[in-house]
Amino acid sequence: MYVGRDMTELSMMSKKEWKKEELAFFHHSLQQVVPYLNSEGQTIHREIVEEIEARGGLKRNEADWTHGTRVQYD
Repeated sequence: MYVGRDMTELSMMSKKEWKKEELAFFHHSLQQVVPYLNSEGQTIHREIVEEIEARGGLKRNEADWTHGTRVQYD
């Protein structure tokens, strides 16, 4: 379960200020409803994807005993 800032709060800040977990969660959520998004929703999703790409993706370079190679948001 996602525990973090909601879209209302995040929409008032730059995507550059979002945490990786927030980007991952909202990307996954919006990806599930892409066929139903209006143009504003599509723009928000595209900006999230662009920010993820600008950061080099969501994968960690290596795993350790407490972290896997994927960003976990729940």
